[in-house]
Amino acid sequence: MTQFRFAAARGLQTLALGLCTSALMLSPALAQQTGHGAQGNTPSEKAAPSSQTAAPHASQAPANPGGEATSPSAQTPSTPSNTKAQNQQKQQRENAQGNQGNQGSQGNQSNQSSQGNQGSQGDQGNSAQQNEAGQTQQNEIVRGGNGGETNTKVTVQGTVPNGANVTVSDQQMQNAGSNRQDWLLHGRTYDNQRYSTLTQINAGNVRSLSPVAIVQTGMSASFETTPIVVNGVMYATTPVVDNKMKIMAFNAANGSRIWETTYNIGNHKICCGPVNRGVAVGYGNVYVVTLDDKLIALDAKNGQAKWEATLADPRAGYSETMAPQIYNGKVIVGSAGGEWAIRGFVAAYDAKTGHQDWRWWATDPKSFEGNSWKSGGGMVWTTPAIDPQRGLVIFSTGNPNPDLYGQSRTGDNLWTDSIVALDLNNGKLKWAYQEVKHDVWDYDAVSNVVLFNTKDENGKTVPAAGEAGKVGWFFIVNRDTGKLIRKSEPFVPMSKNMFTTPTKQGVEMLPGANGGAEWSPPAFSPKTRMVYILGLNQLMNFTTQQPPTVPGMIRLGSAFTNVKGDKSQQWGLFTAIDVDNGKVSWQKRVPQPMMGGALATAGDLVFTGEGNGWFDAFNAKNGNRLWRFNLGAGVNAPPITYEVNGKQYVAVAAGGNFQIDYPRGDAIAIFALNGGNGGNSGNGGASNGAAMHRHPHHHRRHHRR
Repeated sequence: MTQFRFAAARGLQTLALGLCTSALMLSPALAQQTGHGAQGNTPSEKAAPSSQTAAPHASQAPANPGGEATSPSAQTPSTPSNTKAQNQQKQQRENAQGNQGNQGSQGNQSNQSSQGNQGSQGDQGNSAQQNEAGQTQQNEIVRGGNGGETNTKVTVQGTVPNGANVTVSDQQMQNAGSNRQDWLLHGRTYDNQRYSTLTQINAGNVRSLSPVAIVQTGMSASFETTPIVVNGVMYATTPVVDNKMKIMAFNAANGSRIWETTYNIGNHKICCGPVNRGVAVGYGNVYVVTLDDKLIALDAKNGQAKWEATLADPRAGYSETMAPQIYNGKVIVGSAGGEWAIRGFVAAYDAKTGHQDWRWWATDPKSFEGNSWKSGGGMVWTTPAIDPQRGLVIFSTGNPNPDLYGQSRTGDNLWTDSIVALDLNNGKLKWAYQEVKHDVWDYDAVSNVVLFNTKDENGKTVPAAGEAGKVGWFFIVNRDTGKLIRKSEPFVPMSKNMFTTPTKQGVEMLPGANGGAEWSPPAFSPKTRMVYILGLNQLMNFTTQQPPTVPGMIRLGSAFTNVKGDKSQQWGLFTAIDVDNGKVSWQKRVPQPMMGGALATAGDLVFTGEGNGWFDAFNAKNGNRLWRFNLGAGVNAPPITYEVNGKQYVAVAAGGNFQIDYPRGDAIAIFALNGGNGGNSGNGGASNGAAMHRHPHHHRRHHRR
């Protein structure tokens, strides 16, 4: 039987620091590729109204990889198997039970979607005990499950202090851009710009930035979370360690813990690290997805579970790593798992009950050979943007499946490797633009879509959406039509043979299968008119062969490995691109391929991290590095900024990265001007990396989440 169990939580370690900083000085080719655009009203499946008026626990019937609608009455999945993909080793303390891909799939032009969540799974038992102060110390929620087994436990302690209001309304979310102090949404605003109007920390004084606190979560693994800040309360997720993940709330000004909830992950399959990219907060709830395909709603005040929905079947290869999006009473999610023979989707769930409202399937049967669309990939695993004015949810999709073997899926394979816009109300396709047709290089589109206005070919200002593709260009499309306005100059080197079909003997090419740009969310500054992109330069050897199709087993049809020796190329680029002309404004080379995310501010700053532990601040106008701080583990997560009681802070997770094997850690670092007790300068002494729990690993994977 599946259970939630609440008990007293172990405390987070919070270190108040005054550390010094130091600095090191760090310092495109062309190819051709064609795109494919479409507009239309592609049907998705709108869930029939449920007879239930309230469902404290909701369970969504797992999506059928073959595209068949699943009856809510047939939703009694057996306990997922623990089958692992062949030729993969178990990660040390990162517990990857198989493989998970994050390649995308295409827009479904048929009605092959799962019916909404019509049933609840078991009854809720609620036995609350309160202390003298009236705070809930222990709750237990028992749900129907399989054979009485317990695979889900939640621990929580404490409540939000000082009566802080952590209930975020739709109006507050839509007006997030004018709320200077909070970071309410994954991309700060619905346009995913990751831009803040705060100026207290600026290009003139950033050298005085130092740590206020380093919160050690005790979960040392690949750390990719974007924290959310509401009224001085920060919410974040950890990676999965020993089959456990934490959802945490703490004081955003000093790092002191408010509550933490520990979720025990069931059996799952992943390819690229036990990651989670964060939460969504709204309506008094914290929403989070899990590697074993759950969507969970927690009480934002105390971490207690309210409901849980099953999004897909982890036995087939589905997993969940993204931070959900939230809009107008809906929680919007996608799915990871693109290395498996499954079909991507985007779905909307009722934020109060967990019932599915609609689901859009990503693969178009008309553009795949035979029935290959049923397992054609197109996963969506980064948080979409929202255009409230046009009623659109806009996102990018991953690779078709098999990754590098295309003979079994001839056709353009729509809508994989695409920028896609759906109707927010019903999930129907409004328009799409495909960046790479019939991808056999794993050049999926996986970084977050960013919304902004730009000049079109006639010099007219038009609404636009942009995406930094693995293929190495920043694609800008018209937000009304999906038509390509421009693609940028390359932001990474491209080999002349980059679109050569892989062979059994192997083909060496750039970009490698990681990109280009990986999942790392870029930042856009309306002040500079530039988008800031993290790039990877990894020369890889692509080989291919026909893969077997075995349900629940990884299906790559490929291998891509780093070229070693004298020809090896392994470094990163941080690039600013002018969105009005697509030209590279400035570019900085760093010693290692970049993965994590960017933050731009009105203080003429742009922040990003490196795999060697450096957290950097650059002048947003010219790319001069102004400050850096070494956190002792890879800074491979997106930074944020916010204000509490009139003081601006910058925060970032530092836990390294499994995919390209950067040093592990377990911390979220919080910075402010003169924040620590010790002196520092932008080019001063080394920081105390010992504040991080470093756990080097030697596993390397080159697939995506």
